[in-house]
Amino acid sequence: MEEAVRDLKQDPDILLIDALNLYDIKIPQKSIIKGESVSASIAAASIIAKVVRDDIMLRYHEKYPIYNFKVHKGYCTEEHVRLISIHGPCPIHRKSFRKVMDLPLPFEICETHMVTSPHKGE
Repeated sequence: MEEAVRDLKQDPDILLIDALNLYDIKIPQKSIIKGESVSASIAAASIIAKVVRDDIMLRYHEKYPIYNFKVHKGYCTEEHVRLISIHGPCPIHRKSFRKVMDLPLPFEICETHMVTSPHKGE
């Protein structure tokens, strides 16, 4: 999110953010718990982010079809957890996500498939 704010061509007067603060951004901010339920701007941004994320997950399905991202879009469904248990995490799985790291994983199998995440900070 910080990268997106830094990439803006013009600084906004204020950032309305759903339930977090961007401490490294020096623009006035208001963190709103359950922001999508009280701010049309946050709700619209949430919808756009979900649509974009789902599209990204469809492209990841082409690259990693054994995880069936086209169906669950990476959300923590029973099928998704089962597939991670079978195949181990792929490079796009967040290793910091507790549900991934708490699984008994076949790391010896997936180590050959591990590459640097295309996402900063993951």
